[in-house]
Amino acid sequence: MEPVPYDILEAMVQCFGKAFHYKDGVAAFFRSQGVSRALVDKYRNEPKFVWARRVLTELADTPEGKLQQHKILTALCQLRKIPDLNVPDRDAAADALRSLKSLAILHELLLREERQVVEDKAKEGRERQQLAEERAAKLEVLRKTFNDAVLSTDRQMAGYTLQDLLQELFGLFEIEYRKSFRNPSNTQEIDGHFYFLSFDYLVEAKWRKDQPTEGEIGSFKHKVEGKIKGTRGLFVSVAGFRKEVVEKFDEHGSSIILLDGMDLTHVLEGRVDLRDGLRAKIETAAQKGVVLSPIIG
Repeated sequence: MEPVPYDILEAMVQCFGKAFHYKDGVAAFFRSQGVSRALVDKYRNEPKFVWARRVLTELADTPEGKLQQHKILTALCQLRKIPDLNVPDRDAAADALRSLKSLAILHELLLREERQVVEDKAKEGRERQQLAEERAAKLEVLRKTFNDAVLSTDRQMAGYTLQDLLQELFGLFEIEYRKSFRNPSNTQEIDGHFYFLSFDYLVEAKWRKDQPTEGEIGSFKHKVEGKIKGTRGLFVSVAGFRKEVVEKFDEHGSSIILLDGMDLTHVLEGRVDLRDGLRAKIETAAQKGVVLSPIIG
């Protein structure tokens, strides 16, 4: 238990000095709340204000004394009238008791708010931990799916697996993702779409043995740039990209970024948050004109 705060302790001292006329009353009040006779008598020859302050201060030195401080505070706040009607200034005595009660109420409200803040933070921490554990478990399932597809000889099926995996992976990191759809106006097929950091992203996803050609990436870039302003593209190739092809798009600037199998592996194995990785790729592309940068540095 914490000791009584200083401002409240001083208000208690004022009550003992102003609401009690005789020292016997002060001593009796202390003793009724469990204060030892030795401590009560230790400072009895001092003026009431000094006596009360020293007793209350010394009580803060032990856990039992702190409890007695709080008991004394409660007992003073529960007084319905001045405990000693012989005091020379009843108004001052009544004001001292009222001030103490007001401070105690305010302090209790503040304590409740502080406790609530602590409890809320603890709850948020538990929820974050639970979310992290659930995400890790789901990532493990997706990682196994990915690894199984790596060993598969059916590359068409691997492509479908990649589309499903991307939808689940993005959803796991709270990025709404729409997988393969066809544009009804021109029968143009889009492998996926998501919205991130104020931009729409179209997705091209390929999982073949060979790496995409300059023409394939260029065709996707043209598809992206044919959409409303503010649309960007993410080209995913598990097999990676040829260096000379990537450099072609670095040279002239681009509305697309590239993501390879190693990037996916880092996310699936929990080494990087997908949102942080995408943000890093986007910043590198915007600042340096590099369309393929590692998702994790």
